[in-house]
Amino acid sequence: MIEGSPALQRTLRVSLVVALALLGLWVAHPFLPALLWAIVLAIAIAPVYYRAEERWPSGKRLWLPLLFTLALGLAVIVPLLLGILRAAREAGELALWLASAKAYGIPEPSWIASLPFSHQWIDEWWAGNLGTAEAARRQFGHLSDPDVIAQSRAIGSIALKKIIVFLFTLLAFFFMLRHQDEIAAQARYASQRLFGPAGERIGEQMVKSVRGTIDGLVLVGIGEGVLIGIAYVFAGVPHPVLLAALTAVAAMIPFAVVLPIGAVALMLLSHDAVAAATAVVVVAAVVVFVADHFVRPVLIGGATRLPFLWVLIGILGGVETIGLLGLFIGPAVMAALILLWRELVENAGERNEAK
Repeated sequence: MIEGSPALQRTLRVSLVVALALLGLWVAHPFLPALLWAIVLAIAIAPVYYRAEERWPSGKRLWLPLLFTLALGLAVIVPLLLGILRAAREAGELALWLASAKAYGIPEPSWIASLPFSHQWIDEWWAGNLGTAEAARRQFGHLSDPDVIAQSRAIGSIALKKIIVFLFTLLAFFFMLRHQDEIAAQARYASQRLFGPAGERIGEQMVKSVRGTIDGLVLVGIGEGVLIGIAYVFAGVPHPVLLAALTAVAAMIPFAVVLPIGAVALMLLSHDAVAAATAVVVVAAVVVFVADHFVRPVLIGGATRLPFLWVLIGILGGVETIGLLGLFIGPAVMAALILLWRELVENAGERNEAK
């Protein structure tokens, strides 16, 4: 029997583990976003799920995970279907509006004439870009039937891939809930062996940061959508519930809420509702200001133990790097890095004092 040196065996063992890990990540990389989403969602609902388990312990192996998975699926699918149905109903109206614009142009809104400053440049721009049939055809000519069909096919292909990822997310979410105790115990044991006591602290901090980010982004975003949606109702905005839902989703992403609010204001201005548009913008500005400067920093910063600037860097950097999932992964990574930095600085200070 041939035996190598212990150092060589350790090197080969580590190399084999690293190679297998990289190979596994390469094989599973199409479904890594689904797995990460399942982890984030499981962390988010863990407090509620633990209380449900305490009340119905007999259902923890099957029907409780199944019930929560079905609830999550319906929470995503039902609003999406309602939005698709609404869009399908209005597609015909949009087609008629585009045909009218290409045939006759788009008349300039009457409220522009009442602006308290010189609006000649607006008149000229409108006449040159939208006011005549020829100008409108230049702006909307690319929306021809072949282009729309080609774009629809591309969107359908992307949607099919997203549906597959979503279904796999639900499947992974179900098994994570069903085996959460074993997964948590194995994660703690592995972090202890690999990183020592710091590993468990980092894991706990990352979990807290994910929950804090969800509270600060998702729950606050929903609250913003509700309050601004009330303003939509009083302003007479068409389809206020759908627009409030879109506003809530946009409010979860920093600085993105300006887009639906601006669209609603332009919609009201196009119907000469200047006062209503102004009221919507003012109410939305107050709600967003309070949420972004007072509520979110407390919820996210308190959970992550990070200054809000670093939280914002984690959120925006995460979105830029890995998309919507980065809203939650970014702050968690920043929290882990800052925790490691603080421990490094504290240990260095203790060593200096000992000298």
